[in-house]
Amino acid sequence: MSGETPRSHGYRRLFALPGARAFTAGNLLARLPMGMFGVSAVVMIAGSRGSYALAGAVSATGLAATGVAGPWLARLVDRHGQARVALPATLVAVLGSLALLLCVRYDAPDWTLFAAYAGTAATPNIGGLSRARWAHLLRGEPGALHTANAFEQAADELCFMLGPVLASFLTGTFFPEAGTLTAAVLLLAGMLLFCAQRATEPPPAVRSPAPSPLRSPGIPPLLACFVATGAVFGSMEVVTIAYADGQGHRAAAGAVLALQAAGSCAAGLAFGALRPVRVRLGHCLAGMAVLMTLPWSAAGLTGSLWALAAALLAAGMATAPTMVTAMTLVQRHTPVGRLNEGMSLMVTGLLTGVACGSAAGGWAAEHLSATTGYAVPPAAAGLALLIHAGGRRRR
Repeated sequence: MSGETPRSHGYRRLFALPGARAFTAGNLLARLPMGMFGVSAVVMIAGSRGSYALAGAVSATGLAATGVAGPWLARLVDRHGQARVALPATLVAVLGSLALLLCVRYDAPDWTLFAAYAGTAATPNIGGLSRARWAHLLRGEPGALHTANAFEQAADELCFMLGPVLASFLTGTFFPEAGTLTAAVLLLAGMLLFCAQRATEPPPAVRSPAPSPLRSPGIPPLLACFVATGAVFGSMEVVTIAYADGQGHRAAAGAVLALQAAGSCAAGLAFGALRPVRVRLGHCLAGMAVLMTLPWSAAGLTGSLWALAAALLAAGMATAPTMVTAMTLVQRHTPVGRLNEGMSLMVTGLLTGVACGSAAGGWAAEHLSATTGYAVPPAAAGLALLIHAGGRRRR
């Protein structure tokens, strides 16, 4: 016998833990709507009001509100427990989604759309809640935690790959509000199942003396890295849509981008299945910077959407290992009792980066060319690498 415990490595052993399958099922059910809400809201509002500018502004408001509310909500989770905070917060978020649906349906004034969608900022960081459970169940087992983090990253990619497709199908096949309504139902059902699994819930740290994660050594440079990495994702999405539109295949942009998520999902599962080796974040960021040049090369040298799709599939394979390694460092550097808050801060940084990257990619695609816009993702990845290297030198 090798002397390994049943929880050391591998997905089968991971889900042999009591309660792991149940809370994972709830987590996946609740996480799928995260890839649905944005597309559903844009289609619903644009179809009703005839304005993509209004739809985009409402969506951006919800994103900004989520970035502000996320760390505060995560702090409450750390202090009072997941079920006591996440379930009421989910109810508020669902009511916000339903309010938006009704405002659109009954032609309420435009300002009500912003107010209603801001309520969805109460949506808990579902991926963070699940990662916190794995960290609690697998404390002292870095090999198994590596596998769990890889699975969670693959789940993120899968949900953001399938969510927009499902939302587009529902809004196009049934009625414009179908996507938002289905997403709200799935979110509530998933969180009810997730929060019902109390045996795997981490104990709350009601009076944690730990300082804010922002004051913990190693966290600020990681937060800056997440902002730059988010810019990679945001710019790639906007530039790809612009490039496909210029080729006369705008409808294919979603499928092409889904290949990037598919590459990341596959790489994440493979990365988690391997026995953990000493992979440094700098190596992952360097690999991402290199692989993100592939779409730029494919667009510039071939002009083919098929070649671009293959390049995005390959480039996506750098995403999951980078995010898994970075999130493992966040778990390592975050003070005890503040884990949900630390991970939520990283999500806020990622969302900030997505917004900045979208703006930069959009500017480059409009004022230069869509092909030139593909220079933004590798530049953002290179910036993340420089930030990380600077942070290591200071430490």
